[in-house]
Amino acid sequence: MDEERPLLRMRGIVKQFPGVRALDGVDLEVRAGEVHCLLGQNGAGKSTLIKILSGAQEPDAGEILLDGEAVRLTTPTAAMARGIATIYQELDLVDGLSVADNIFLGHELASLGFSRRSQAHRATAGLMERLGHGEIRPGTEVGRLAPAHKQIVSMARALSHEARLIIMDEPSAALAHDEVANLFRVIRDLTSHGVAVVYISHRMEEIREIGDRVTVLKDGRTVAVGLPARETSTSAIVALMTGRNVEYVFPPRPESSAGQAGGDGGDDRAEVLRVENLSVPGRCHDISFSVRAGEIVGLAGLVGSGRSEIIEAIYGARRASGRVVLDGRQVRLGSTSRAVRLGMGLAPEERKAQALLLDESVGRNITLASLGRYSRGGWLDRRKEAAEAQRLVEALGIRPPDPRRAIRTLSGGNQQKAVIGRWLVEGRRLLLLDEPTRGVDVGARAELYALVRRMADEGVGVLLVSSEVPEVLGLADRVLVIREGRMVHQAAAGELDEHRVLDLVMVSAAPSDHSGSGAPAEDAPASATPAEDASTEEAPAQAADSDTPAADAAEPAAPTAPSSSDSSEDSSTDSAADSADPDSDPSPRSRQ
Repeated sequence: MDEERPLLRMRGIVKQFPGVRALDGVDLEVRAGEVHCLLGQNGAGKSTLIKILSGAQEPDAGEILLDGEAVRLTTPTAAMARGIATIYQELDLVDGLSVADNIFLGHELASLGFSRRSQAHRATAGLMERLGHGEIRPGTEVGRLAPAHKQIVSMARALSHEARLIIMDEPSAALAHDEVANLFRVIRDLTSHGVAVVYISHRMEEIREIGDRVTVLKDGRTVAVGLPARETSTSAIVALMTGRNVEYVFPPRPESSAGQAGGDGGDDRAEVLRVENLSVPGRCHDISFSVRAGEIVGLAGLVGSGRSEIIEAIYGARRASGRVVLDGRQVRLGSTSRAVRLGMGLAPEERKAQALLLDESVGRNITLASLGRYSRGGWLDRRKEAAEAQRLVEALGIRPPDPRRAIRTLSGGNQQKAVIGRWLVEGRRLLLLDEPTRGVDVGARAELYALVRRMADEGVGVLLVSSEVPEVLGLADRVLVIREGRMVHQAAAGELDEHRVLDLVMVSAAPSDHSGSGAPAEDAPASATPAEDASTEEAPAQAADSDTPAADAAEPAAPTAPSSSDSSEDSSTDSAADSADPDSDPSPRSRQ
């Protein structure tokens, strides 16, 4: 690394938005060939700083120097031309295009005005091999890839520009443990060739493993510059970010749930959810379990193991077979609107594509699932809606506390608070949480943990998916371990530790404990391999509604898949709007 002159130097960067000063004199210095970690709470200014560096926004004051030369990055194209590539936390890929088309979008390989597809496919294959994912084919449509593989495509696109500086915003958020190791291998390869990496993550163990130096932001200001990543303690970094010295703060479990190992014996709480022999073709097989009132049940497993598909099938957003019973009433699979009416709420994995109306206000996104509460004779009482939105914004600690603000302007953590807060307006019997703290800072995590536990204490059943094993073990009362689409173990969270869970999910040849599960993992069909499971998304279901009593319900009819012609913009809007319209179903992940 060049110790004399940094590759990038940002001095006194200021950015003002109406009502908020997002950046107030921020400094950042990055050397060639280093991994420079940028840390801070959601709302600290990291996203705004990235947008300025990537050319998406211009600073109101301050200067940017590359190799000692002052530059103006007025557009993303200008930043790319200077060798700056950005991989955003919310991936900006085009689902309807192929992998190769996405990688070379905007700088297509062409000769005499004709695109050279074969050359682009060869180059794409080479990039995928370099990234350790040769199984991702250049001609595959990106919309059919799992989130982890979309992340790889986004990385390949950055590499295709021959970047000198790559900004990675939460690059490991959608990756499993083995994928993170591969990501670090790629980063080390890049830095060994002089490429600088600005790495943003809330996972302190990653900072320690991959980082060289650390800059910390708080409330739009730089509070620490150039800290040694491996020598600086976690408590010191967290204290700089939040004023606290702990990374995870889990609320205590109630005594009634702390010792319950199974879902049935010894627990007299009412059963909220029962799932029997739930299967999603190519995703999960014969899943059976229950969730009781006030219980938080966590699903642990690798990315692509079928955890998210289980939640989506229960919510009615995936083609599935089996039996789902909510409060003693069997729910016909395939109807999300019926699930909402019966008392389910979902905070999906990809909040921007699946949960939010980005151009609407924070308040409207919160009240979206319960507009009927504020209407009289078919007319919406906007004053009543606004008052409720203001109350929830303050209760949830959303920053800035303005329900009229467009939700797209909020940080990821504050957006996630709004998604969960949507289900606080009306009573829910079951809350489904898919990666609820992805991209959320350590301070906001504690607030979200307390919010989820409070809902459980009020009698709501919670089903939780998280890629962070400590989070599952710390927040859940009971843990179900999912491997290759099957449940291989369940136990009280206090009876497990991180090493035991990782052994269960990563050693596919290990014997299975089938407590509460269906058929053993060894009987999984040969076609349900992890590679296939992670690379494509099963088409969702759209079936007839039903909530007939469990004893009288007929076997659910096979639903039909929706048209693939729906636009991604329309589907994201429909996804959020379904909660307000009881006769329309939201779009699941495969239709982002």
